[in-house]
Amino acid sequence: MLIDGMTYMHEHTTLDLSEVKNTEDCQLDVFSETVEEYKKLYKKGVKNIIDVTNFGMGRNIPFVEKVTKASGMNIIYATGFYQEDFYPIQVFRETREQLAERMIKDITEGIKGTHITADIIGEIGTSFNKWTETEKKVFEAVVIAHKETNKPITTHTSIGTLGQEQVDFFKGKQVALDRVIIGHVDLTGDADYILKMLRDGVYVAFDTVGKESYMPDRTRAEILKKIQDAGYIERVFLSMDITRKSHLEYKGGIGYSFLLDSFVPLMQSYGITDESIEKMLVKNPIEFMNR
Repeated sequence: MLIDGMTYMHEHTTLDLSEVKNTEDCQLDVFSETVEEYKKLYKKGVKNIIDVTNFGMGRNIPFVEKVTKASGMNIIYATGFYQEDFYPIQVFRETREQLAERMIKDITEGIKGTHITADIIGEIGTSFNKWTETEKKVFEAVVIAHKETNKPITTHTSIGTLGQEQVDFFKGKQVALDRVIIGHVDLTGDADYILKMLRDGVYVAFDTVGKESYMPDRTRAEILKKIQDAGYIERVFLSMDITRKSHLEYKGGIGYSFLLDSFVPLMQSYGITDESIEKMLVKNPIEFMNR
């Protein structure tokens, strides 16, 4: 699916992690409130949401389709398996080839019996400072699905850990690294670590913007300035990874527009140019997704 305009590269239009996290706040299923925020984003120039909700995360295709029609937002769908704590039972029971076939079917035939197909594989994750055997099986399945379909891959790193290990894994499997996004790297707070991944050839996502309880946004801006100065800003994406009702404006949260209204001015104050900002929000997603 071709895209144009600004893109948030890592979001969840609807999501349900409430059982594992033991809070209803993690059941993101508020239709009118989401539509209202997406409409606001659309007026500001955001035309695309890469929705990385996949197997076991509460995917609800009819819900997201209704949001698309009501808001005008172009929503790109994903396939894959998130992270071990949230895997559905078939991930433990099936072989990597069977898991790959599930993803390929989402891409080539449709998700959950619908006509909606997936255009990205992710978010696929590793645990905090630990890569479990089942997670390795999922990553191996993803390589099979990627090589069969040529769909790009986007990952989850738990608080930024094991990002380089993910890069090394894909390199070892002869996956073209310019088809891979390593997610949540902003949570490392480590510019040198991120620059090493960029030099290896992957894309990275600063996709937890506004989550200051994990990392101050000024640290994100400082690192982005270093990436800009090193000449790698063309491999960076931005997003917010909103996953809770309390993140939304109606609950007093910062809302989706925070990235544009607050974080963009912050980046500018740190010397990040308008050209770099346009690359991260417009040009880089178009180049990556439209291949």
